[in-house]
Amino acid sequence: MDDLDEKLLAALAADSSTSTSRLARRFKVARSTVQARIERLERTGIIAGYTVKLGNVALGRRIRATVLVQVEPRSTPQILQRLKGMPEVEIVHTTTGRVDLIVQIAAGTTQELDLVLDQVGAIPGVKSSESLIQLSTKIDRAI
Repeated sequence: MDDLDEKLLAALAADSSTSTSRLARRFKVARSTVQARIERLERTGIIAGYTVKLGNVALGRRIRATVLVQVEPRSTPQILQRLKGMPEVEIVHTTTGRVDLIVQIAAGTTQELDLVLDQVGAIPGVKSSESLIQLSTKIDRAI
């Protein structure tokens, strides 16, 4: 990756809907150069995809929780398979320390969230779970 690739990644991370024409004008290169670079970044897996980042209005309608999960030895693959099937589960991280998984959940109502939390706790192999309900976002640097 060179300087142009880095600039393209930063620009697309800030606004993935930016047209190749606009990027070409901004970085003073041909549109075909921008297109070829983006295609190469996609093909090599540096760009894994594009997404929509919801604004505060849409996010305000969702109740989020972070769930700290301890698992029984060798049960992580089965637990992950079950979590994949739950549409409310947005992100799962494996960790080191006192918990094994950090699970990010979003639901429309507290009742839905409660149901999902019960479902997570009932997955075979889950030793324990602790829920942290998110109240507001003060800093968000996620791309």
